[in-house]
Amino acid sequence: MTSMTTTMSLPPVRPPRQVSLAVIAGLACAMVIGKSLPLSMDAISNAIVPLCAAAAGDGAASGKVEVITSHALPNVAGKRVTVVRVTYGPGGFTPPHRHAGSVTAYITKGEIRSQLGGGPLETFQVGQSFFEPPGSTHIVSANASTTEPAELIAVFVADEGAQLTTMLQ
Repeated sequence: MTSMTTTMSLPPVRPPRQVSLAVIAGLACAMVIGKSLPLSMDAISNAIVPLCAAAAGDGAASGKVEVITSHALPNVAGKRVTVVRVTYGPGGFTPPHRHAGSVTAYITKGEIRSQLGGGPLETFQVGQSFFEPPGSTHIVSANASTTEPAELIAVFVADEGAQLTTMLQ
């Protein structure tokens, strides 16, 4: 009698993918901002600032997001304006993403590289601005310098309760 042994071949195990803390913080920030609950500015800031500050220490994806203000627009039912300050450390960037509503960005420090889906890669300097139409894919949003910080102010106008930022893979 011959003994038979069956060997089962399993596919190689892929190590778990590391997810950047900046991506997690960005998603959490977007979820908090996007809640339709009547959140105060203090509640929004208290939830977002620590998460985004933690993300700032996470290597290259080092964007810090600070909510400056957020208000329902009384003359435009169902819309909200939210203003944020985005600070990038040297070499910092935000992964590809899209925003609900319209976004206007104004550069306040350094230089920012930006590219929307289908558009050219552009570099904006202090005093310049760019516009993102609703639903556009922001492929590149990055500090153009590897030695100096950069900063922009972003003004969102979106539906009340909308998730302002959605990270893409």
